[in-house]
Amino acid sequence: MMDIPASVTDLLQHALEEDLGHGDLTSSLIIPEQSEARALFIAKGNFVLAGFPFAQLVFRLLDSSVVCKSFHAEGAMVRKGHVLGEVSGKTRLLLAGERTSLNILQRLSGIATLTSRFVDAISGTSAKILDTRKTTPCHRFMEKYAVRIGGGVNHRFGLFDGILIKDNHIEAVGGIRQAVLRAKAGHHPARIEVEVENLKDLEEALAAEPDIIMLDNMSIQDMAEAVKIVKGKVLLEASGNVSLDNVRQIAETGVNMISVGSLTHSVAAADISLKIVQ
Repeated sequence: MMDIPASVTDLLQHALEEDLGHGDLTSSLIIPEQSEARALFIAKGNFVLAGFPFAQLVFRLLDSSVVCKSFHAEGAMVRKGHVLGEVSGKTRLLLAGERTSLNILQRLSGIATLTSRFVDAISGTSAKILDTRKTTPCHRFMEKYAVRIGGGVNHRFGLFDGILIKDNHIEAVGGIRQAVLRAKAGHHPARIEVEVENLKDLEEALAAEPDIIMLDNMSIQDMAEAVKIVKGKVLLEASGNVSLDNVRQIAETGVNMISVGSLTHSVAAADISLKIVQ
């Protein structure tokens, strides 16, 4: 079992409380209190599985005696009709955790699946697919976990663990060079990354010697030119308007990293159901 932070456990507890309130009215009226059952997680489409440890935790938060097993490894490509796992225990508890566990499992599997598509699309190049901070509030740990399961790489987790100088920082201090030099003066061990929007800004950034330069919303042609200008002196990250249609072209310019906000901010959930069986 993976090490799940207390903050995520609390989040899942709150999610259960949001759904249950004072109790499952329907089940309390029609399901005998001592009734027990077994239910199967069933794939209703093809996708990369991610998030089962969190789905298991949902049921354990309801009752530690509930048994929840996965039949596939995280990151496995599952097909429509595959049984992903099972959960057994008091029937009322299975129904109480059904929606919350499925919501988590479906979303994380959707993220892993989309990430794997981007990773596959740039196969054979040296570029890496990165996520962003465009995550569901308080779900970042789980969503970035799903990106890793899909074969992607996590960018900084938050504002606290990476130095990324963006347009508003640059505007606030009066220029790219000033911003990078101020960051360097802090002598923090984290790598310094700065965002540029055109080749003129790239030259200014390069002169300030950051560790990484982000090419924000540049054309494919300008990205390729940026790679020629930089000549490997710093790492280059492409960002902005990245899609499955253009990610291969971006990777082939020679950039080192490609950050994709859509991995987490607009992903379609995988289709999964939980069915009680006799």
